[in-house]
Amino acid sequence: MSKQEIKIDWLENMAFKTEVNGHELVIDASAEGGGENRGPRPKPLMLVALAGCTGMDVVSILKKMRVEVESFSVKVIGNMTDEHPKMFTGMHVVYEFKGKDLPMDKLEKAVSLSDERYCGVSATLKQGLGITHEIVISE
Repeated sequence: MSKQEIKIDWLENMAFKTEVNGHELVIDASAEGGGENRGPRPKPLMLVALAGCTGMDVVSILKKMRVEVESFSVKVIGNMTDEHPKMFTGMHVVYEFKGKDLPMDKLEKAVSLSDERYCGVSATLKQGLGITHEIVISE
């Protein structure tokens, strides 16, 4: 079993700095939350992690299938509780493809492989909440 480790260092007020894969990242709270808005909040980064993980999978799989898309984006909508601790109760992933004559069966296969086999972020999050998805195609 391998391990990954992240360390964050407190800067001031609500701001923290970390390095991820050689890239510096600052997270902070909004001004209303006692911060200075110097970076994103931690919870939305969970949505980014899911979108990035599954998006990279889908691009890689479609490339192997020789499916060419004009553009591709992944939107993740997180449902959160209103009470503390404010946490995600579910996430919905929308895969948005643009292109002509895109084969829906191959798009579905790529999304399914990411969802069921390859995306470690999805697999981790699924242990605590429901994740659904849909595919949208535009020309």
